[in-house]
Amino acid sequence: MKPLTLFLLTCALVVVSFSSAMAQDPKTPADLHRLAADYYTWRNQNFPVFSSDAGLHTWDHRLTDYSLSAVLARRLHAKELLGKVEKMPAATWGKDDRIDWLLFRAQLENVVFFNRVIDFEQTDPQIYVNECSNGIFSLLKKEYDTPRNRALAATARLKQMPALIEQGKGNLIKPVRLYAQLAIESARSIDSLFNDSLITLAKDLSPAEMTDHVKARDAAIVALHGFADWLERRLPGMVPFKPMGEENYNYILKNIYLLPLDANQVEMLGQAELARYRGLESLLPDPSLADPNPARNKNIPADQQAFLKAYESRQAEMISFLKTNRLLTIPDYIGPFTIRQLPEAFKPTSPGGFMNPPGVYDKDNSGFYFIPTYNPASKNFYIRAAIEDPRPILGHEGIPGHFLQLSVANHLTNEIRRQHYDGIFVEGWALYGEEMLMRTGLYPDNSAAQGQILRLSRYRAARIGVDVNLHTGKWTFEQAVNYFMEAGGLDRESATGEAAGAAASPTQKITYMVGKWQIMRLLGKYRDKQGANYRLGQYHDDLIKQGSLPLSIVEWILLDDKSSLDQALK
Repeated sequence: MKPLTLFLLTCALVVVSFSSAMAQDPKTPADLHRLAADYYTWRNQNFPVFSSDAGLHTWDHRLTDYSLSAVLARRLHAKELLGKVEKMPAATWGKDDRIDWLLFRAQLENVVFFNRVIDFEQTDPQIYVNECSNGIFSLLKKEYDTPRNRALAATARLKQMPALIEQGKGNLIKPVRLYAQLAIESARSIDSLFNDSLITLAKDLSPAEMTDHVKARDAAIVALHGFADWLERRLPGMVPFKPMGEENYNYILKNIYLLPLDANQVEMLGQAELARYRGLESLLPDPSLADPNPARNKNIPADQQAFLKAYESRQAEMISFLKTNRLLTIPDYIGPFTIRQLPEAFKPTSPGGFMNPPGVYDKDNSGFYFIPTYNPASKNFYIRAAIEDPRPILGHEGIPGHFLQLSVANHLTNEIRRQHYDGIFVEGWALYGEEMLMRTGLYPDNSAAQGQILRLSRYRAARIGVDVNLHTGKWTFEQAVNYFMEAGGLDRESATGEAAGAAASPTQKITYMVGKWQIMRLLGKYRDKQGANYRLGQYHDDLIKQGSLPLSIVEWILLDDKSSLDQALK
């Protein structure tokens, strides 16, 4: 029997046996948790690169099967499971069980919605390029096994890439030009990841294994470059960009984020916050401080290594400030946080880099932030800001931001809550932390760091207008770039990358300022309820120990106030 046929049969048997086991309609909280546990196992098996990235290395030798039959089987399974969950009598359950039901339903809604509306397999070539780049990157980033075993897993994945690219070509019957352009750029930037980075694992391979590895690597690069050429030839016939429309956008806000706002209200919030931070910049004694300028730093790093070291060194003083002022409890299990250079393949949609926390299954508690290649003459906002004072961005990405918050979330014992990832909470907490550190005295008035905090909030507010207007069909991509430049105060390179990221990940760009607004709103209500017992550090501890949950749910947990959730579900 051919391996692919055997794999598809195995997947079918998994679905059949799962369906048989739950033939009777699930009715109890225990049934819900069994459904969820089975679903997470099924998901991890069907998306092996996701599993590797999350720290589960059982299927490191595989890539996701994107054959049409496998895609349709996965979609049907998620849809049927959502139907089962929706029929459960959760309205009669207690508070904690109902919360778990709402969370698991939202997780499934996320999958089913994007399958139905965005249809990434048919519209977005980035799916296939990202599968290849992340398939290798997830093996490289942590030393979870010997270099030889990781290199052998990489060889196995490299061998599967030409076939995966062919699956992509067959699936892409309605590709979007903007997504294709981003995929082309990523595919043509992948060589250094496969050559320079990956070769560091191959030192212990035997001569025959090395020959096999190099052959697979070269074939994968050829396939990816060929995919870029194939896409480029078809660009003129592609639709430039396809917005989801306001009705679908509102569906995400309500059913996935459990957010008590619609698209128009979110867009208005963005306008209000943009006006506020643009005005606060102007109230600085020296408004130019909001625009990072490396020339103001007397100690400009000499090279990339010195830059990364200087960047990373500032974390200790921030941790000391948090502890001294009792602003947050840092658990003993929190690992080291390092700064690394951003691989070229990820630059098209991540111009400022990205943070990599410990995965939900990770045994390694370390995390890192990938920042673009150092260049003291760069016009890139993130590079300029990092040279002048890296602490505002470091606080967002490291401690008290993403690295700390997600590390705490990974230690929840409730699996549904541990698996939940609400971007509005995650990004809202990190953005809130930037200003919280400023307001509590880490950065002096009229400093470069204070100016940077205001600019960072200003352009995060501008993100809302771009995201909502792009995906509801009111703006073109060029309008989005111009808005980031004029309203957000970004350079064209950063603005273009930001707009590309907004287009590629619907609703992701609203998460920062919407989440910060919700956290600030909850803070005021929390203080009022605590009265004389209120302490800011206790609020922070109570907040992040809930995991990455929708803030309407967190408000119900902390304050026993269900009004925001009721508004979202109305």
